Amino acid sequence: MAKVAGTVAETYEARVREEEERRLSEHAMRSFATAGRLRSEEECSVRTPFQRDRDRIVHSKPFRRLKGKTQVFIDPENDHYRTRMTHTLETTGIARVVARALRLNEDLAEAIGLGHDMGHPPFGHAGEEALDTCLRERFGRRFRHNEQSLRIAEELNLTAEVRDGILTHTGEAEPRTHEGKIVRIVDRVAYINHDIDDAIRHGILRAEELPQEEIEILGPRGSKRIDRLVHDLVETSAEAGDIRQSDEVGGAMLALRTFMFEHVYLGPQTRREHDRARETVRRIFDGLAERGDEPDAIVDYLSGMTDRFALDFAARL
Repeated sequence: MAKVAGTVAETYEARVREEEERRLSEHAMRSFATAGRLRSEEECSVRTPFQRDRDRIVHSKPFRRLKGKTQVFIDPENDHYRTRMTHTLETTGIARVVARALRLNEDLAEAIGLGHDMGHPPFGHAGEEALDTCLRERFGRRFRHNEQSLRIAEELNLTAEVRDGILTHTGEAEPRTHEGKIVRIVDRVAYINHDIDDAIRHGILRAEELPQEEIEILGPRGSKRIDRLVHDLVETSAEAGDIRQSDEVGGAMLALRTFMFEHVYLGPQTRREHDRARETVRRIFDGLAERGDEPDAIVDYLSGMTDRFALDFAARL
């Protein structure tokens, strides 16, 4: 969307700058203070750089393919199970609520939230683990979905702040912006709670098996837990001048996350799903490697697959 002469276009940036100085917190990232893009390009005259990033993500193929990538269960028939797309939308929605409450840049938080999982391979945690194992064994390198998401963000030529938030939504490095820090925490808030719902619906987990001490702190239902986590995040962050959870609520969330990894994501009751994922990923990986594809090409192709495409592709090999 090129710049077009007109009253709105000519005054847009100045009006946004003035509004943000009046409305946003001192901790918020200003839309036109971005460190820029990897490749220079003409900016839109009726959207901020972060709004443009948001639109660019939503219109991209990696984003659209998220609807065919599952969280825990491989290519489930039930329409109510979460996918990477629904997880992404839930994460983004919560992140905007927190950013608005703290008077931070909602557009930046939204763009990071929408783009954070673009590089995630099919089959959830098991698919990521399988691809990492294949890469390490054959080429001596690792796979991390946040790094692959950054690779896509670089191809889309997104702003530095969105790229940073996407890269640091998981892993050891901390985001440089408050908006990125929100997405880092909210990502866990979203997937832990909706994956509990899916695990109970699938019959591999009963509500009474959840760790009761943490449930008493956070709440008995997913909606109550998210509400508790969001309020705690907002109030604790406002008092600290940084993005923080209280020790009680943050500790309970991490304990619940550990429980989910032990009992659901990597637990014995989902082993059949995991074995199917690993077998599928390895078959595809070996097939691509044996025909001489370069590691980057293999990673780009395999991590971009949906569950169904990967299963069909493996069956044809």
